[in-house]
Amino acid sequence: MWRIWMIFDPRRTLVGLFTFLFVLALLIHFILLGTDRFNWLEGPRAGVELSQVLELPYDGSFRV
Repeated sequence: MWRIWMIFDPRRTLVGLFTFLFVLALLIHFILLGTDRFNWLEGPRAGVELSQVLELPYDGSFRV
């Protein structure tokens, strides 16, 4: 394992890794903020009612 760190500079490698992970985390959070379901700042948009989202078709064939 120590031979890998002889090839790569540990400081530059770790800074690059942390930069990549930070950019990836920002990208994932902004993608989630762009969706209606996972936007924790504004909540659901006004045009979509909760009953429309949760409504499931039911034909009466399912029994427990």
